[in-house]
Amino acid sequence: MAAFIFVSIIAFSLLLALYVNRNAKKGDVADFLVGGRSFGVIILFFLAVGEIYSVATVIGLPGSIYAKGVNYGIWFMAFLLLIYPVGYFLAPKIWRAGKTYDAMTAPDLFKSHFSSRKLELVVAVCYLVFLVPWAQMQFQGLIVALNALGYEIDPILAVIIAGTIAFVYISISGVKAPAMIAVLKDILLFGAIVSVGWAAFHKLGGVEPLFAAARDQGASIAYANQDEVVFSLSTIIFQSMAFYCLPFMITILFTSKSEGGIKRAKRFMPLYMLMFPFLIAAAYYAMIAIPDLKSPNHAFIATAIDVLPEWSIGFIAAGAALSGLILISVISLSVGGIFTRNIVSNVPFESQKRLSQIVILVYLIISMVLTVALPSLMLNLMNTAYAGFGQMLPGLLAILFFKRATASGVLFGLIVGIAAVFLMYFTDFSFYSVNIGLMALALNCLTVFVVSVFTQKQENSSYKLKADF
Repeated sequence: MAAFIFVSIIAFSLLLALYVNRNAKKGDVADFLVGGRSFGVIILFFLAVGEIYSVATVIGLPGSIYAKGVNYGIWFMAFLLLIYPVGYFLAPKIWRAGKTYDAMTAPDLFKSHFSSRKLELVVAVCYLVFLVPWAQMQFQGLIVALNALGYEIDPILAVIIAGTIAFVYISISGVKAPAMIAVLKDILLFGAIVSVGWAAFHKLGGVEPLFAAARDQGASIAYANQDEVVFSLSTIIFQSMAFYCLPFMITILFTSKSEGGIKRAKRFMPLYMLMFPFLIAAAYYAMIAIPDLKSPNHAFIATAIDVLPEWSIGFIAAGAALSGLILISVISLSVGGIFTRNIVSNVPFESQKRLSQIVILVYLIISMVLTVALPSLMLNLMNTAYAGFGQMLPGLLAILFFKRATASGVLFGLIVGIAAVFLMYFTDFSFYSVNIGLMALALNCLTVFVVSVFTQKQENSSYKLKADF
């Protein structure tokens, strides 16, 4: 029964993608990549929330609490609480810059603002390198969700199924399909999380008995030492600033119909924080009732199987799977757009959509192969990806606020920041346990300032007038 429900929901999502396609503009790359900049508040809200609360949240958060303790959950919730006010003030500025420059990808902003092909190319290459493991993380979450049906699905088969569905979504109607399916996903996912958490509370006699039993199992909010506090706080600060440097988040912002629509959507996004007590309840229940899981990532699904009727697992697995599929789809669109518009130069506008679809297919195949064949390489790239994306922040802020920054300054700052991330990661460098992304960002900003001072007169004379945002 669970498998039938799961397959039915996935099939319905494909029908939704076909329904959205009826109004798609054939051959229009703007319609394909950014929905023709036509999304209203509701669609934008669900699509943006889908990037924040993906399969990694549903699978990864309870799993991390199960394996590493409550401190991980505190970090994650604090990070999310910070990205909302940051996004409320920064996201509309990014949308305005995208509208001014007719940008469809993050590197488009750098290209148009700084008029530098070198900078555009370096930004695009860095984005593509760090996007490969991002899709791999979603594939891994999908494998867990599919196995929750009670069948030990081979990882290769699971990845092929997921990649095929994601490509179908995109090829049918571009970003509009993930946007519409995000509404279905959120209904399923929020309902699943609340149902599992509520059932966990009920089965152990309420909130207080559950938390007391978890405390007896070692669940503690206290940090072990000062180093953990420093690392946690520096990570929260860095990731909340770096979040809006993610290329797919920038692309989602470009889909909005208006700047005001982004602000209105941001006001209501904190409501999603209501799901976290239920996710924590699921993790605590697994710690108490299912202490010997093969993988911590199975904590949420194992709790669901233990506390809910068998047929309901189909809805939960479908919600988790759709959350991963949507994010894979949007990531793939970002990759296709970046390669077509920023890596390859002078592609005719009318050919960009077709080339993007080919690039997306290749990207999905590469991601699927690497997920199965080279998981250790992907783990290393994933551990550096967020720190790498965060190095785009000085350039992005220069576009929005600091008009005296030069292309050379941003370029050298980015190179120094990315090099510092890899060097510190692979040498296990530590400076009072500060997050390496934040340290690299400080070096990046210093480089941008120094180089810009020495190149300002030379480069500003060749710039076109920079827009005021």
